Amino acid sequence: MSIAEQLEAEEKYAEAYLEYKKQLSHNANDIELLSHLGHLALMLDKTEDAISYYTKIITLDKTNTMAHEQLMSIFEHSDRFKYYIYRGNLNILQEHYTYAINDYKKAVDAVGGDEDKIIAARMVLGSIYEQIDKKDKAIDEYIQVIDHGAKDLYIFLKLAELYIKTDYISGAISTLEKAKEQGIEGIDEPLAGYYIKASMPEKALEVTKDTLTKIRAYMDLEENEKAFELLNSLDEKSKNTPQYFALLAQYYFQKGMYEEALETVNKYEKINYNSPLVYQMRALIYEKQEDYFHEHVNWAKYNIAKGEKDVAISEYLNAFQINDKNIQVVESLAFLYDETNDKNKASEFFEKLLDLEPKNKTALEKLAKFRDYIGDYEGAVEYMERLAQIDPKNQYVALNLEKFKEKVENSGNIMYFFRNLFKGKM
Repeated sequence: MSIAEQLEAEEKYAEAYLEYKKQLSHNANDIELLSHLGHLALMLDKTEDAISYYTKIITLDKTNTMAHEQLMSIFEHSDRFKYYIYRGNLNILQEHYTYAINDYKKAVDAVGGDEDKIIAARMVLGSIYEQIDKKDKAIDEYIQVIDHGAKDLYIFLKLAELYIKTDYISGAISTLEKAKEQGIEGIDEPLAGYYIKASMPEKALEVTKDTLTKIRAYMDLEENEKAFELLNSLDEKSKNTPQYFALLAQYYFQKGMYEEALETVNKYEKINYNSPLVYQMRALIYEKQEDYFHEHVNWAKYNIAKGEKDVAISEYLNAFQINDKNIQVVESLAFLYDETNDKNKASEFFEKLLDLEPKNKTALEKLAKFRDYIGDYEGAVEYMERLAQIDPKNQYVALNLEKFKEKVENSGNIMYFFRNLFKGKM
């Protein structure tokens, strides 16, 4: 036991307090020491010292509930704003978001006319609403933050981002235009990006200084040669970025140079693998080339990358109608139906895959499992026996083949065993 702890145990609190302070001078970020000091400071009526110790603890460990509880208790009768703030923080830590929202609203009511405190509280309210996916409420809070005079770039960008998430791009643009009017720095390039999204390339050109953004704007205006000239003016480092290859592919596409566009998309993919844009660009190019099979395949991949499996299935089915012998398409449909829990359709396409690849291990195992699922144990055994010939060490077969044979026998299907008996003698 340290000297300070011994003194504290002996109820010599003033001496223990001084001893702990000596120890803190050698280890200023020790949370345990700060906790002792905060506790003793309260016992010795050193309230301001206690506040500083508990505040330091929260600075070091934002999730420290003890420090929040102590500060909440300290401010309960002396400062209602801080009391509700710390109570709200405690509720956030405990994921009691409805209570936290009520606390922060009470903090706003308690603050009087202090704009800085109102802004701080409403910023937290906005972030809580984001956390619980109430975007419209979050937007309302950030609007009030700005109306109370906030000049922080982050707030305007956050509000614009929320407008984009709610498909209200004009709201995002007007937010950043307001920031620009107020002279807030750092707005031009994000604003130019939103102008591009909103198909307003002329406005983007007015504010951007970024060469890649200018190129995109010229592309959208179909001023292809201006865009190409700027592309060629880029340094070598810029010419090895995904943005460069995406813009170059767009240039070739707009010029009708589809093979060159495809080649450029391939280069883009090497840098930005599995980006939805890869498949989107290819789909558009194949459409122009009237290669509808590859167009549908790439739209399918595009939607998979975006998590839209139902749309992907529809696109793969379109491709399947054009070429029902393509292994990639059949296999993709089988797995997509399996992932979306349509077992009947999945088995149908695993059967088709097996017709194309009779030794496909995955298809055999999936079909064996499907037969088990529908209670066709004889069918399951047949698929497992085929799988055993190809993959003798397959774990699924090793664990289940004999069990399934017993199930078939117990079901009274004698003909299955006679068939297999005669197979062995032939």
